[in-house]
Amino acid sequence: MLKARLMRFWNGLRQRLGAQNSDSEPRSGRSWKYWILSLLALLAVMWSALGLFWSHEPGIKDVAELAQKNAQDNGQQLVVGYTTAFALKHLTEAILNKPGGYLSNDVTPPSIFLDNMPSWEFGVVIQLRDLSRALRKDMSRSQSQSTEDPDLAKAEPLLHFDHNSWMLPSTEGEYRNAMKLLDGYLNRLADPAQGQAQFYARADNLSSWLRDVETRLGSISQRLSASVGQQRYNTDMAGEANAEQSTPTSDQHQVKTERLLVDNVFYEARGSAWALIHILRAIEVDFGPVLEDKNAKVSLQQIIRELEETQAAIWSPIILNGNGFGMVANHSLVMANYISRANAAIIDLRELLEKG
Repeated sequence: MLKARLMRFWNGLRQRLGAQNSDSEPRSGRSWKYWILSLLALLAVMWSALGLFWSHEPGIKDVAELAQKNAQDNGQQLVVGYTTAFALKHLTEAILNKPGGYLSNDVTPPSIFLDNMPSWEFGVVIQLRDLSRALRKDMSRSQSQSTEDPDLAKAEPLLHFDHNSWMLPSTEGEYRNAMKLLDGYLNRLADPAQGQAQFYARADNLSSWLRDVETRLGSISQRLSASVGQQRYNTDMAGEANAEQSTPTSDQHQVKTERLLVDNVFYEARGSAWALIHILRAIEVDFGPVLEDKNAKVSLQQIIRELEETQAAIWSPIILNGNGFGMVANHSLVMANYISRANAAIIDLRELLEKG
């Protein structure tokens, strides 16, 4: 009898211990999974908050006032061309030192998941490249046979460096080297004892740069309009009866931006307009007498106003892509409207400078 009771007690104890062990294993498993999921959720929240902060675009600054302050701080004279050259340096510095720094070439979270800010940066970089080329080949030279400024000749290819290079060398490093060269040009430009560095505020120089801006904005406007599918006629050979092209193309073709690329084009246009606002304000200072002589200063001011409208706050969490007259807005078409109006005004201004 005693032996039977002991056996029943032992079997019961084993059963209870077995049940406790079976219960403890899932709990420990659930605990391990819980901490992993919690860590991932925390990282997602942190990356999202950081991504939102880094995606905040810099505001518009008074580049003329900043140039004047920079000249005073360095004991320099605010000579003709100083504000335009300073604007080029300031915009380069802005994309490097904004929240998050330069993101286009980042390969780590959360930057690698962002695409709007890198597109915005590329829009700014395009304008930096065009202005640096205009400074080197036109604005700093008296004629086509004159020599290039040594600092500008080195700075331009650095700003044309691959904007996605992560290292060896990095894009940021090349852009910072370009800023040092621009500083050298500014120092020599503001020094009356050095006559080698010059800036020629002539109507033909301004017109040449505006022609580049005109083609850039025309392309951006077309890409923005392609957010909705359009059947377009081929006008590539229009106006030239004997013109030829490399390969034949159809009379009509369908143009439409992929839905996932619509926001990229939008932010590239927004960044390009942001940079142009600063550059045109500098142009207004350095080319003031030329613009007044052509009675074109108000035309330039209207261009700046049109571009300022592209920087209005975006209240939607995503870039909407409605079908034109539909119930949903189309942010790309709104942006294309302002870009096209600014481009039309630039064409008028350029013709006024050339023929006025």
